[in-house]
Amino acid sequence: MEKLKMKTKNKVNINIDSIGRLFPNTVTETIKGHDENNKLIIEKAIDFDILKQELSKFIVEGREERYQMNWPGKKEAILRANSSINKTLRPCKKESVDFDKTKNLYIEGDNLEVLKLLQETYLNKVKMIYIDPPYNTGNDSFVYPDNFTMSSDEFSEVSGQYDEDGNINYDIRKNSESNGKFHTDWLNMMYPRLKLAKDLLSDDGVIFISIDDNEVDNLKKICNEIYGEGNFVSCFTWIKKKKGSHLSKTVRNMTEYILCYSKYINNIELFGEDAYSDKWQPLAKRTNSQKVLEIPPNKVETKLVDGVYNSGRYGNGTSSLNFITNFKVSNGIIITEFKVEGPFVWTQNKLKEELKLGTRIALSTKYGFNVLRSNQKEKVKRPTTILNSKLGIGTNEDAYSESMELFGKEAIMSYPKPITLIKYLINTLGFYDDKMIILDFFSGSATTAHAVMQLNAENGGNRKFIMVQLPEETDKKSEAFKAGYKNICEIGKERIKRAGKKIKEENPDKADTLDIGFRVLKLDSSNMKDVYYNPNDYNQDMIEQLESNIKENRSSKDLLFQVMLDLGELLSSDIKEIQIEGKKVFNVGDGNIIACFDNDITNKVLSEIAKIQPLYAIFRDSSLSNDSVATNFEQIFKTYSPNTIRKVL
Repeated sequence: MEKLKMKTKNKVNINIDSIGRLFPNTVTETIKGHDENNKLIIEKAIDFDILKQELSKFIVEGREERYQMNWPGKKEAILRANSSINKTLRPCKKESVDFDKTKNLYIEGDNLEVLKLLQETYLNKVKMIYIDPPYNTGNDSFVYPDNFTMSSDEFSEVSGQYDEDGNINYDIRKNSESNGKFHTDWLNMMYPRLKLAKDLLSDDGVIFISIDDNEVDNLKKICNEIYGEGNFVSCFTWIKKKKGSHLSKTVRNMTEYILCYSKYINNIELFGEDAYSDKWQPLAKRTNSQKVLEIPPNKVETKLVDGVYNSGRYGNGTSSLNFITNFKVSNGIIITEFKVEGPFVWTQNKLKEELKLGTRIALSTKYGFNVLRSNQKEKVKRPTTILNSKLGIGTNEDAYSESMELFGKEAIMSYPKPITLIKYLINTLGFYDDKMIILDFFSGSATTAHAVMQLNAENGGNRKFIMVQLPEETDKKSEAFKAGYKNICEIGKERIKRAGKKIKEENPDKADTLDIGFRVLKLDSSNMKDVYYNPNDYNQDMIEQLESNIKENRSSKDLLFQVMLDLGELLSSDIKEIQIEGKKVFNVGDGNIIACFDNDITNKVLSEIAKIQPLYAIFRDSSLSNDSVATNFEQIFKTYSPNTIRKVL
């Protein structure tokens, strides 16, 4: 029996929960003593060192013994995730497909910096993230250009592996340091990216992460910190091979894992497969408990001959049923009310509910009851944790065949996942939302984009993808390099083009509605000169020599996309280019943003833009033609569109 608390709610616990929702990685556990049975009292608490780091622009020192996962460089990884950058995304129309109409994005650049740039625009807008990051197979470096690697001596210093005299403890190094550094670099690469990815997820979104045995345990621990242990959904096991390796002296490894975390687990619902087919299902199963059902007249179909059937046991062995009352058959229908006892799946109330919905019931000539559900489409099975061929999910061998079919050559892609695997994962949410955004920021050969387009073609969806990939150079000895692909991005973009063409050819009736295009955007330094961000570093003489605060080699489209990022406008929004008095004007998102970056803007141009009544009106600071136009600027907008937010670069 529980005791009444007899006191008000603990405000501290409420505050801890509130902070934990914002920063799950700050929640830890502390020992508060012992209870009356001498058992430890463990309570949730906030790790203030981690919270300080979350709220600081610098590395915060401090170390206390507590329950947590830690490694050298963790605080710097948090700092790296939170620090700002002065970069932008520049459009590349010539490498895009259907640039003006597509809603899909292909972004080239370091995903850590790209994720930062997407924070404003795609905050809480991505329904699903899938990533297949580099597996930690023993290489002590990664192609991502974070400055997280450290020498052995540096690692020893920060990890505290010294003896009392300040010398490196080589006994410790021999056993744990190499292993520690083996994991450290990978964790420092992954941690800030996963933190940033969480902010992009919608409240009903999930992230899937492919991983192998080397880091699955550590990955789960850092995801528990970042997403919250309570938001762990599952660790799926994918059967990756049809046959294991015969070279191993221990086991044949047939599996990999896919960790799944939600933003808020109470908000998600996942689809696996239809729970019921169009086939009749048995109403009785011998493993169920015995129940008595009372079935109304004219509700049961049967192929029994017409006549009266007396009460008694009908059927064979353990599958037999006990008919408590007589029943009469006429013209293939049991026309009398009757009672029957057996190991039924349904209760009496469930039977009544199904009959009201229009579910059909049949009695076979062997005296077995079967049902055909009326609402089969609304009943689903949740995803199983084993992902294999029974679900139509392929293996590495299938992925190899898919690559060969698309490119006609071997080894163009390195370790791609099969389309059916990614398509299955997308459909766990995409079954309920056919317009969602899917992000893959380790996109590799762009299997995720291929899967999105394929699923849309199969069920008429309009899901959008965002692929992010570092333009990592291909090995000069590789088949991909020999085929002319100088980096992974070239392979990914070519794969999307070929896959899109193939999907259209296979679905000619949907060719006009399928979106198989993508806008290519490339990470680059800001369009603005350094004086724009650091005016204190320049003196008056230097500033006077600068004609513009915008870099000379940047186009108006470059400026537009940086504005879209700054104002939170989707990078896939419609962009219309119009002419007003000879000036190029961009209309983004049907009036969300009107931007003109030409020089010598006149009162007439300002008036025509104001009459559109956009949410934002954007100009270059130096674009107003003279002092008179600058003076009239505010008055023109107050007259035609007082609610428009006016900004200049």
